[in-house]
Order: sequence, then structure tokens, then C-alpha cells
Amino acid sequence: MTPDKAAIKDRRAQSRQKMQSLVTARTATLSLYAKLADMKPFPDKLEAQKLVQRFCQALVDYTAGAHFILYRYIDEKTERRRPVLDVADRIYPRIVDITQYILDFNDKYDCEDHCGLLGSLAEDLSKLGEALADRIELEDSLIEVLAQER
Repeated sequence: MTPDKAAIKDRRAQSRQKMQSLVTARTATLSLYAKLADMKPFPDKLEAQKLVQRFCQALVDYTAGAHFILYRYIDEKTERRRPVLDVADRIYPRIVDITQYILDFNDKYDCEDHCGLLGSLAEDLSKLGEALADRIELEDSLIEVLAQER
């Protein structure tokens, strides 16, 4: 195997590991989401606040991880593979919108100075769940094309 092919193979193996870590983080975030959604109508505010805090941290970590693993090269315009660019061009604007929605949710519920404000959490979680489902579908389409050997 030539040095160039070996380097490409090594980079792709590292890329697959990073994508797997992203999927693992995503699964952990969705697990916390499900636990939080199961608490509705949030009778124990203290318990709900603690879980919201954990969920927000996981959500932001997952979102940031996705950016650095999947979207950084697209955002920096250093990705060269045409099939990846084609998918990215199609999905990236929606990913940006969903990322902003996630950050807005985090800003609203990250419990620094407004932990008691859970009145609209059930509705906001429902909307966030829809956004996350869309994001996962979009991410999976990019992961699929990234995983292809070319």
C-alpha cells in the first residue's frame, strides 16, 4: 500500500471512530430527552430542573461535537469530495437553523438564573423533539455519504 493510500485509510478509520462517538453522544442525549419527556407534567420541579440541566449540557455537547465531526470541513470549505459536498449543500442550511433552535432552547432552560420557569417545557420539548428528529435524519444522510469509500 502506498503511503498516500495508507494515510487516507488511517484518516477514514479515524473519521469512522469520530462518527461513532457522535452517534453515541446523540443516543445519550436522546435517552435524557426521553427521561425528561416521561416526567411530564413535571410535578417534582427540583428533579425536573436537575434533569433539564443534564439534558441541556448533553444537547449542547452533542451539537458542538456534530459541528466539529461532520460540519467543520464543510463550513471551512475544505471538504473536497463531490458527493459529500452535494449532500452538505442540500442539508447544511437546515442544520444551521436547527442548531440555532437548540441553542435557543438551551438559553431558555439552562438553569443559571431561571430554574423555576418550566411552564412551557412540555411544549418546547415537543417542538425540540421534532427538530432533533429532522436533524438526525439530515445527519444520517451525511454520515452515510461520508462513510462511503471513495
